[in-house]
Amino acid sequence: MFKKQLLLLCGFVAVLALALGSCKSKFEKLKASNDNAKKYKEALRYYNEKNYGRALELFDDLVQRYRGRSEAEDLFYYYAYTNYKLRDYTSARYHFKTFADTYPSSNRAEECRFMSAYCYYLDSPIYSLDQDNTSKAIEALQLFINLYPKSDRVAEAGKLIQNLRDKLEQKAYENAKLYLTIGDYQAAVIAFNNTLRDYPDTKYGEELEFLTIRAQYTYADKSTEFKQEERYGDAIKYADEFIEKHPDSKLVRDAKEYIKDSEAGITRAKRIVAQASLNPKLAKKVAEKDTATAQPPSIKDKNPELTN
Repeated sequence: MFKKQLLLLCGFVAVLALALGSCKSKFEKLKASNDNAKKYKEALRYYNEKNYGRALELFDDLVQRYRGRSEAEDLFYYYAYTNYKLRDYTSARYHFKTFADTYPSSNRAEECRFMSAYCYYLDSPIYSLDQDNTSKAIEALQLFINLYPKSDRVAEAGKLIQNLRDKLEQKAYENAKLYLTIGDYQAAVIAFNNTLRDYPDTKYGEELEFLTIRAQYTYADKSTEFKQEERYGDAIKYADEFIEKHPDSKLVRDAKEYIKDSEAGITRAKRIVAQASLNPKLAKKVAEKDTATAQPPSIKDKNPELTN
């Protein structure tokens, strides 16, 4: 009984293998044929059946043969979408853009221009990685808005741009904080100010402004006394601006403490500078103290991706 079942199973497997082999052979014959009309018809059938892999194999061959022909517009349209359905967004965005550039008067040109930009959006990585595609996506989406200001897709394009800008904002925020973490206080102050300048409405605004005070105070505290008066003065300026802008912030108390400590630091620095003016040995020792100018490990050395 078992032997009979085994023979039946082997027979079934053999028939199935033969059928599959025949099917593959039929497809390979179609690929190798010069019957472009049939090949195009089958490519569309595979596309509509969501068999995008086989559709792409046929379209890859047909795009060269149909170039310049009246049927080419439809072919290139489906070719771009086949790449998109296969999540090859790099190829898809290229073919969508090529379609829009080649057929600017087509009623599909607007759609393809948008899809090209959208593929850039889909290829935008997480904020901690290189954001070149993010910037290119913003440019492509803005170009779409400029070219088709009355399009129904303008609102969606605007939302996508905002999502991308939020990502760039988060990257700038995290990079700036990292300077503070690794002890490059001067660079941290610059990075915090740059982030606030580039993203004036950032949700991290209050935190960044307070961290600017902290970074500037620490920068001053680790400096030689010859430079402390000016650097503590900058810390006081940042603290005053913070208090004026955020009078109800829970961080106002800490900002006032930084002002108090900075004023004390200025008084101490003035006394030591006066003593150093009369004591060459002390002056030399004070001049060598400037640890704030020491070279801390750079962000690039710590995480190369964060510099992109």
